Amino acid sequence: METDKKTTDGREADILFSRTVKAGQRIYYIDVKRNRKDEMYLSITESKKMFSGSAEMPQVSYEKHKIFLFREDFGKFNDALCEAFNFVEGEQGEAEPRPEPGDPINLDLEF
Repeated sequence: METDKKTTDGREADILFSRTVKAGQRIYYIDVKRNRKDEMYLSITESKKMFSGSAEMPQVSYEKHKIFLFREDFGKFNDALCEAFNFVEGEQGEAEPRPEPGDPINLDLEF
């Protein structure tokens, strides 16, 4: 279990559990936190690298989007997410895994 402390609104928010999912230009952070009422909730953050400026002077920034999911909604959220995943896989099949930096390159070329 990873524990980290971040300051939010003048107080420290405990991160009780954390996972990072790297997906191309996007990174997803899935954190379990505790609110002031001592209840745990899920915080999902999407961070996307954005480039602006000219080719000679590029500027990098990150666009972030967050959702907070509370325990009483986990079941409904899980059901809807599974249905959406199954729908996409039924329509388009399973996706090929995205290669990660440092993965060996597979050159199965047919001639």
